[in-house]
Amino acid sequence: MQTLALIDYGSGNLRSAEKALKEAARRRGVATDIVVTTDPAIVAKADRVFLPGVGAFASCRAGLDASGVYEAMNEAVHQRGAPFMGICVGHQLLATEGLEFGVTPGLDWIGGQVKKLAPSDPSLTIPHMGWNAIAFSRAHALFTGIEDGAHMYYANSFALDAADPADVVATSDHGGAFVAAVAKGNVAGVQFHPEKSQAAGLTLLANFLEWRP
Repeated sequence: MQTLALIDYGSGNLRSAEKALKEAARRRGVATDIVVTTDPAIVAKADRVFLPGVGAFASCRAGLDASGVYEAMNEAVHQRGAPFMGICVGHQLLATEGLEFGVTPGLDWIGGQVKKLAPSDPSLTIPHMGWNAIAFSRAHALFTGIEDGAHMYYANSFALDAADPADVVATSDHGGAFVAAVAKGNVAGVQFHPEKSQAAGLTLLANFLEWRP
């Protein structure tokens, strides 16, 4: 039985992420204890770490800092090599910094800045809401069984502009390409909401539960 630490730092999609992870584990038959937690001791020893996120970059970073789990996350992910996934703002927090309401430092686990979407077509609205296709930049184990062009569910006004193109796994387009997924070593993030992306999203979560970077 592996343990997955689902970080609770006041994020709005915590329970839907928990439900989707449990369903992904059930469907794939992966014995996983999914623990919603703010306890640094649990996070530090977890086999996998999952960071959700809804809202503004700065407020989510403040919530993460206030939770007291950053050092434990760093120990689990960078000292022990536990696989990590961030979704939506949890993915954006991987960046060096976010440019929403000023400049806010990110975790700097994936180099780059989180910038506001700027569609070339003025008829396209911000926030970018709803279903959109992903286009793979390279193959990755997390997307095994997911077709190029699969549709995922988004709710975002900002996106991570990765400094190193090699970190980009997939993009989507909303009046211009933006980063949909990144991965570097045992760290990964997706801009879309896998917990709202039906079969493709559950496949991604199940792949994460089995991922051996």
